[in-house]
Amino acid sequence: MPETATAHPPSLSGRTLRWTFDDGPTAGGTYEHTFEPDGTVAYRKLEGAAEGGKPTGGNRYAAFEVSKGVHLVSYRAQESGYTLTVALNFDTGRLYGFASNSDTWVPVTGSLEVVK
Repeated sequence: MPETATAHPPSLSGRTLRWTFDDGPTAGGTYEHTFEPDGTVAYRKLEGAAEGGKPTGGNRYAAFEVSKGVHLVSYRAQESGYTLTVALNFDTGRLYGFASNSDTWVPVTGSLEVVK
């Protein structure tokens, strides 16, 4: 049987992470992502220290640990129509990836913080 995103439990299941983008369409923004055991991710933009916008929900995601401490994750944000695909390096606290929709493709970089 070929491997698919549903063949393995998501590698980030149950974790909450904060991503701050250095560039791309959300440059300077910090977003908190909560990866649910059901294969969905909820995220919200943080305003100030730890409070912020209402979380989105129901965005299906796929994630794989591609090497020790490095996870690849991708999801399509229903609200904006953007697909975000990032490699998360837990050892360095950095993220690298791409934000895209039907009209735009933009490389993104940023920092990673583990909340839970």
